[in-house]
This record gives sequence, C-alpha cells and structure tokens, in this order.
Amino acid sequence: MFMKQNKQQLIVVRPRGFCAGVDRAIAIVDQMLNKVDGQLYVRKEIVHNTAVVDDFRNRGVIFVDELDEVPVGETVVFSAHGVSPEVRTHAEQLELNVVDATCPLVTKVHKRVIRNADKGRLIVLIGHKGHDEVVGTMGEAPDEIVLVTKADDIISITDPGDREVYYVTQTTLSIDETVDIVDALRARFPDLKGPGRSDICYATQNRQDGVKRLVEEGISQLLVVGSANSSNSQRLCEVAKKSGVPAELLGRVDELPEDILFREGLVGLTAGASAPEYLVIDIVNKFRENNWDIRELVVMEEDISFDIPATIKE
Repeated sequence: MFMKQNKQQLIVVRPRGFCAGVDRAIAIVDQMLNKVDGQLYVRKEIVHNTAVVDDFRNRGVIFVDELDEVPVGETVVFSAHGVSPEVRTHAEQLELNVVDATCPLVTKVHKRVIRNADKGRLIVLIGHKGHDEVVGTMGEAPDEIVLVTKADDIISITDPGDREVYYVTQTTLSIDETVDIVDALRARFPDLKGPGRSDICYATQNRQDGVKRLVEEGISQLLVVGSANSSNSQRLCEVAKKSGVPAELLGRVDELPEDILFREGLVGLTAGASAPEYLVIDIVNKFRENNWDIRELVVMEEDISFDIPATIKE
C-alpha cells in the first residue's frame, strides 16, 4: 500500500539569516550593554531588522538618527553600515565614547574609495540612494564620487576627461543587476578600473545563490524573512521575481498570508542577512502546524566570522 504524498512542501534553504558582519555588530551591542555604566546609544539601526532593533530597545538601548541627540560624553555605537568621516569628526566634537560596529567588508569599500580618490580617479559607486551604507561610503570622498543605481544613470555622469574611472559597489546588491551596470559602465569607459573581487558581501551572494537553487527546485512562491529597509532582503525577492517566481517579504510570522497555508505546491523560505533565525523558526512552525512537509535544502556551508574589538570583550 502506497502512502499518499503530501502536495504541500516548504523548502527551507541554507545558508540564510545572519552574516558575519551582523553577528559582529549585534555582539558588540550585547557586550556594551554589560560594560557601560548608564545609557547606551546606537546611531541609526544597528542592523536593518525591526525585530533586532526592538529587542535592543526593550533592553534599554536608545537609537538615534543624529549624534546631537546623544548627551556629551556618553557612549554611542556606530551601526554595521558604516559612517562618513564627517560623522566621526562630529562625535569627537561632542566628546562621545565611540564604539565602531561597521562591518569589515564595508570598511574595505571605504578604504578603496579613499585610496583611489587619492590617485585622482573619479569614483562611481553602484548603490541605492539614501541607504545608510551608501551615505557613509560617499562621505569618504564627496567631491570625487558619483552614485549610480541603474545602467540608465550612467549617461548622466560628467565626462571625466583624462581622469581614470574606478567603480565600487554597495555590499548588499543583486549580483546579476550589478554585472549589467558594470558592463554598461565599461561600455562608456573602456579603461574602467575596479576591485579584483566583487564588493558584494559573501553572504549576500550566497543567499542569492540559495534563491536560485530554490527556483530550480520548482517553487511556486518564495518567502523572504527580513525588514522592508533591508537591502539584501529586498534583493532576494528581486532574484526570485526575475525568474518568474512571486516573492514576498515577511517581517514576522503574523505577516504570513493565511491563504498560502491552504494552497498546494512547493514554497521556498529564506532569510536576509540581518534576520534572526527565530523568525524563520516561527514561520516553519506555522507551516508544520498546518501539516506541511518541511525540507531543508543546503546549498553551501558558511564558516566566516569577524572578531569584535578586543577592547570590549568581556
């Protein structure tokens, strides 16, 4: 006698969720909560995830948009997205105790901007206007850097004359889209210079590769755990949609459309690099409660980690 096969299956891909830079930033705030006498401040969101920020806020962390909101002499953590030199100078003027949680991969992009601007090159930053990472990166050489978000923006770049052109990218972009923009840049500037390796974060790339594997598995819907202001989470949705698969961003389990639980077919589940695993587990449990089969798809293993500053370790 044959068992009836369940026509409802949730495929949970790995790797997913926290990257090394997010792990490091969260660990820094955790450590500082135990070390600081008095109030701990964080400039902007430590990472772009509402659940993470709300948890820290409930534990007493005060998040501010501007350093002027931090009392003189207090401790402030800079977010994983990095800041401009202007912000660092402002912190010194306010005599703030600064703890830097900038992701090392973002710091690497900042250093590339500084080094190539010093060589007299025009810097083209591929990224999204207003994103915290982009704002910080552009601040390293505001007079020598231009931002492009799509290939059509390239035509508006002023002719650099004899200057060489060098490109860098926001670390959380869509790989496929970035390749197209770089190709368009090179078509206009044949001698275009750039990094030997992509600036796009390893975790961003791995999670996008995971979505592509889910598409190959034949999923009819992709669910991405992440917040609306998370660039890398939005890019995961875009990768699926580009392949013709509908994708939805979920901040938490109560945002899950109930009708999806009554459909048949394969549903894929992943999480952006700033989304905690417990949010994924909540959604998995919801499907399990509704008698869905759960399968994990392992695309690759990640073993990258970044140390927190020795000065703040317990």
